[in-house]
Amino acid sequence: MIMLKALFKKQMLELNQGFFQDRKNGTVRSKAGAFVSIFLFAVLMIGVIGGIFLYLSNSLSVLITAGMSWMYFLIMGLISIALGIFGSVFNTYASLYQAKDNDLLLALPIPVRYILTVRLAGVYIMGLMYSMVVFIPALIVYYMKAELDAGKIICSLWFALLISLFVLVLSCVLGWVVAKISTKLKHKSLMTVVLSIGFMAAYYFVYFKANEMINNLIANALQTEISIKNKAYFLYATGQAAAGDVLFICIVTVVVFLILALTVWAMSRSFIAIATASDVSDKKVYTEKRVKARSVQEALLAKEMGKFLSSPNYILNCSLGTLFLIIAGAALIIKGAWIRNMLIIKMGWGADFTSVLIAGGICAVVSMNDITAPSISLEGKNLWIGQSLPVTAVQILKSKLNLHLLLTEIPALFCGICAYIACRPSFMVGMLLILVPMMYGLLCAAFGLMLNLKHPNLNWTNEVVAVKQSMNVLAVILGGWIMITVLGMGYMAVYESTSPLTFLLICFALFTLLSAIILRWLFTRGAKVFEKL
Repeated sequence: MIMLKALFKKQMLELNQGFFQDRKNGTVRSKAGAFVSIFLFAVLMIGVIGGIFLYLSNSLSVLITAGMSWMYFLIMGLISIALGIFGSVFNTYASLYQAKDNDLLLALPIPVRYILTVRLAGVYIMGLMYSMVVFIPALIVYYMKAELDAGKIICSLWFALLISLFVLVLSCVLGWVVAKISTKLKHKSLMTVVLSIGFMAAYYFVYFKANEMINNLIANALQTEISIKNKAYFLYATGQAAAGDVLFICIVTVVVFLILALTVWAMSRSFIAIATASDVSDKKVYTEKRVKARSVQEALLAKEMGKFLSSPNYILNCSLGTLFLIIAGAALIIKGAWIRNMLIIKMGWGADFTSVLIAGGICAVVSMNDITAPSISLEGKNLWIGQSLPVTAVQILKSKLNLHLLLTEIPALFCGICAYIACRPSFMVGMLLILVPMMYGLLCAAFGLMLNLKHPNLNWTNEVVAVKQSMNVLAVILGGWIMITVLGMGYMAVYESTSPLTFLLICFALFTLLSAIILRWLFTRGAKVFEKL
């Protein structure tokens, strides 16, 4: 029992490490710093996320007053399960199968069931936290709106426990699937990026459709009830269990505990095999072939691209502008007729004026790419490798700029051409509509690299710190948006006396001048700064 207690304490310290340790340098936070971290996290989870689901629960409270509490609990329960799985499934994979001390613990005289128990406890706590941030607000609204008795209160509270256990089951199953796939997968970073983008797309789709979905559900509640009873009776029984039906709560309890027991049994049989599995790689037969020689700049660019593609955090946090530029370009083509009819003809803005506004929008999306802003910091303790190569500091800095430009300028060019086709402005305005965002992309790339040279963080213990918790990244994005906003407000103040062509020429000249100044600094003083890092 003492051993199990010690393992549980270690697991809890691992889960809450971020509150008590500074990931930038690995040092222990002060008590005040730890308190602030915990307080901010509590505000986010309880105040922000909990507040959102409190509002959602209140929107569905009409189901309670209409005598359909089972449907209310079913909806909020499913949302609670979904969020709980999202918050814990990858923690399941990381803490169960990819924990760094798995080999060490398995080598010690510790029963495997103890290790599995404390790992599952950590997964359960994570799932409990995420699922209850949905279900507790749902309970609060239910207790305020429903006519309560002891049976309803006990059943609803017990149902909350069953949800947390079911989240544990699904997290374990999906975590096991992720672990099995991970041992076979070659391009893990690409898969992570694709799944993350897919989740974001699904999230925003649901977010913007939420009100419509709720209104349709309430308007057709009776038809939905009949459909669920006929086609998915267990879901109906589950909702009734939460609403106070004793028979159904007993049935659901037996089912959940049975599934949980089977899951734990299956995991205990496969835990060691997956936890100790190494990455599988196919055997390759060497085939002699000619290799094309690369220039120094091409080789350095390939190195930067390899680092970029190997880091899902780098891709997702610093290059979403690339994806949005492609989507925006396609949207401009699809909505081209609407833009011409509504904005240019009916609103009377004219093709050239509309082009200025769209150019500003493209620039705002371009500034979402901040690939150079953490590029020096990401070298970390391996910075000396680049400094020791037979290349100059200028060549290394150019390779980091080129990566940013490669991933930004081509999508910006595509988006600009699509905007030109959609708006059909005069020739010169159309050319500037394409060139201004591209020059702005160069300015953002140079500015981000300059900031990172001046304020690098080479002592991080997790690359997320360099990518997400960097003031350089924040300064590039916010600074870019502020510049575009200021220029836009300036134009709106003088647009009657300043033609769109003149304004775009001023912007192009301004971006060109600022880019030239920063690039000159980068290739002179900036190169010397890099050599001394």
